[in-house]
Amino acid sequence: MRTATPGTDSFLEHTTRKAENTMLMHFLGNCVLTGLLALLPFGLALSQSAPADRLISANDLARAVVANELKAEEESHSRWMYHVDREEQGKKKAKEVVQTRQGSLDRVVAVDGHPLTAKEQQKEIERIENLIRNPAEQEKLELTRKKDGQQCRAFFKMIPDAFIFSFAERDRDVIKLSYRPNPNFRPPSREARVFHEMEGEMWVHEKQRRLVRIRGQLMADVKFGGGLLGHLQKGGHFNVEQRELVPSQWELIVMEVDMKGKALVLKTITVQEKEYRSDFRRVPEDLTLVEAANMLTKQIIVAANR
Repeated sequence: MRTATPGTDSFLEHTTRKAENTMLMHFLGNCVLTGLLALLPFGLALSQSAPADRLISANDLARAVVANELKAEEESHSRWMYHVDREEQGKKKAKEVVQTRQGSLDRVVAVDGHPLTAKEQQKEIERIENLIRNPAEQEKLELTRKKDGQQCRAFFKMIPDAFIFSFAERDRDVIKLSYRPNPNFRPPSREARVFHEMEGEMWVHEKQRRLVRIRGQLMADVKFGGGLLGHLQKGGHFNVEQRELVPSQWELIVMEVDMKGKALVLKTITVQEKEYRSDFRRVPEDLTLVEAANMLTKQIIVAANR
């Protein structure tokens, strides 16, 4: 059981904002797994006929995959429109999302399995139009996108050093790695300390050096301030998956997070989120927010006229 020393920010401030100690899972889902194009020219290619660990160690394979994902994410210019089914704290929402060079724009299409009423659809149109007319909101969207991207890359870069990897099994081109905390790693932040308490598995595509899936589970309670400021409970877990949509182009399709604990002894922390993405459609790489808004509002009008 690890006891973490709190920083200058109060633990309550972090936990009341969706328990920031689990934000690394959101970063994996929102940024790291969105790389689509470039592949690093690694000289150590694995052979189908030879045991993988004879050619490259599990740790080196994990490091190569992480480096490749980061490079792909930096060089990607592909944009997609897709459907999202999201459940957060028991509340379900279905959305249509359009990626643009300025960030993603979405509209809600159903809540708890029920399509929006005509009045609710009109409110969605107004919300989208207000965003497009408000430069300050657009700037906030761009700043959030950049901040998430920076934090995402920082966490993902940490993976090869934070864990010790070993080969578990393989299924054709997919290799499963198991990981556990590296005792020599010193987590640089509170979120990193939570991450470092996890064990799990990582599936990687052998030839493309791409991340197929990663899941992890807290193997011990993580205490803050000796437990006086709060803790996250053993057993909390996350799962993230991505899929190759077209040759060499990958996108996030699954993100699941389930964390529980307490803040300041009394306040219960519960972060339960699921997100499933489907029905991917390519959109122009230079698509703007205005054009994305037109696509989304046009869908509402078409649906209303059916």
